[in-house]
Amino acid sequence: MSRIHEALKKAEREGSGVTSLTDSRAPEREASIAGEREGLVKVAEVLPPPADASARVISFRFEDIKERCVQVTWRPDPLTDVFANTELGLEAAEQFRTLRSRIYHLQTEKSLRVILVTSPISGDGKSFVAMNLARAIVRQADRRVLVIDADLRSALLHSSLGAPVSPGLGEYLSGSADEMAVIQHGQEGGLYFIAGGSPVSNASELLSNARLKALIERTVPCFDWIIIDSPPCLPVADASLIAGLCDGVLLVVRSGSTPSSAARKACHELQKRNVIGIVLNGVSEKTLTYGSYYGRGQYSQATSGDST
Repeated sequence: MSRIHEALKKAEREGSGVTSLTDSRAPEREASIAGEREGLVKVAEVLPPPADASARVISFRFEDIKERCVQVTWRPDPLTDVFANTELGLEAAEQFRTLRSRIYHLQTEKSLRVILVTSPISGDGKSFVAMNLARAIVRQADRRVLVIDADLRSALLHSSLGAPVSPGLGEYLSGSADEMAVIQHGQEGGLYFIAGGSPVSNASELLSNARLKALIERTVPCFDWIIIDSPPCLPVADASLIAGLCDGVLLVVRSGSTPSSAARKACHELQKRNVIGIVLNGVSEKTLTYGSYYGRGQYSQATSGDST
């Protein structure tokens, strides 16, 4: 019995020793584990972002654009600027102010910041409407507008401003120029401009790549409005591609010129693209009514609302 008793006592002592050893090292092990965790956190902070994060769009600050964009001297064409051409009279500019007010009203009802201006066919005056709408907006204090000429096949907006045509959107979309190399600022005020660039043969492919979407997303926080002028929507698919990146579409048709069948077809083509209004251009002076505005030497009328 004495031997059994001694064996039990020895086992108790050994067990007690093991327990004591484990208890004494526990704080050290916990500290070591905590240190490893801290080290993992520190390593995670300095590791490069995952591959998919490179696709995330980082917005610009307006101060960066103002400082780093291309500073040029614009020489606007007075014949296309209703605010500079006194021969057109006060009525011309006033009607663009009316159009501006109507778009502001729509903005209170829906998210509206990026607008595409297009037309069924060429010659309807969409570029004229796009530029003078932008001029009307920036005449208000502290308003900033970015106008983009997205007609890569036949860029015209630079002529209205007297601005360089390249580098422009075509060069940016092809990857040969960055944003700051194509955004122009040519006078005091809040009007900024991206020209169409040199003509390209693959316009639809360039417009459908991810760079245009990234350009809009990076610049939209910096401006009150982004106004995009596109090719006519019926001859080519460019307008429909761009419209998918915009909050709304203004459709310009010319009175007595645009076939009614073309206007209806354009509305059908854009029916899923949030057409916010139709601008009726080229209305004769005899039929001028309240809510109309001047366009290229003729009166025009803008009607907001659904086009269907």
